[in-house]
Amino acid sequence: MILVAGGTGRLGTKVVKLLRQRGMEVRVLTRDRTRAAHLVDLGVEIVEGDVGDPAAVQLAVDGTRSVVSAIHGFAGTKNATPATVDRDGNRNLIGAARKTGVEHVVLVSVQDAAADHPMSLMRMKYAAEVELRASGLAWTIIRPAAYMELWLELLGRPLLEKGKTQVFGRGRNPINWVSASDVAGFVETAIVDPALRGQTIEVGGPENLSVTEFLEVFRSETASNGKVGHIPLAGMRVGAMVMKLMDPSMARTIQGAIVMDTRPQSFNASETRRSFPSIPVTSLAEVVRRDFADSPGVVRGTRGGPR
Repeated sequence: MILVAGGTGRLGTKVVKLLRQRGMEVRVLTRDRTRAAHLVDLGVEIVEGDVGDPAAVQLAVDGTRSVVSAIHGFAGTKNATPATVDRDGNRNLIGAARKTGVEHVVLVSVQDAAADHPMSLMRMKYAAEVELRASGLAWTIIRPAAYMELWLELLGRPLLEKGKTQVFGRGRNPINWVSASDVAGFVETAIVDPALRGQTIEVGGPENLSVTEFLEVFRSETASNGKVGHIPLAGMRVGAMVMKLMDPSMARTIQGAIVMDTRPQSFNASETRRSFPSIPVTSLAEVVRRDFADSPGVVRGTRGGPR
């Protein structure tokens, strides 16, 4: 039995499907059972509970051989933040795994995780990494770049549905983008290949694109002609300070956008990819065609796009 915490999310769902395709027994821990409705037909066991509740986590972990943590609290809510989810939630999972005698824990972290990073998500993911390495458990840490799918929803879909989108900042900083499907392939491999135990794997995609270039690919593949606006960095910094008290989740989102617009975000994924030739290297254009082919507003027969 393999427990996937966060198994109803964008990445977790893909991990669950890959593991079930291998015939593995999978248990999913989710805060809300209704969010797992799309997994019921896969034959997985659903356990309702919050990673912030040590007792609920222990019940979910009991009887499992491996644990995958695909949880994240970046957007979060008032009570679900990077500190409560990515640090404390992972601490609870690791503690429960130790008590139960779990063989292996796979932690999905994030690129640039560090104790001194300006973003709380990176600091809390790093704290979880430190906790896992010191646990005495067999472990694998996966550090993915920015997810294409997430940012296509945030930046691309509004072009189709509203005819406009907003870029935080200048949009000129090169960023590495990876498909969540590819990351799920690395998690699956970590589960089945003992050689990956004790390794930290930096997972990137094939392209380093600025947000402006990212949107150009989206527009080319969907033939969308909406307006792209820009929010100045100065206004973003003021907004982050104001929203810190009013809406911490929005403040984290703005701060994250500032980091993406100002700090180095490019990554050469070729070395990692050469070591894992069986895992697809999915381009942004492929993800757009896959995920937006049936979306309203997409023009069929565009260059390289849906037909």
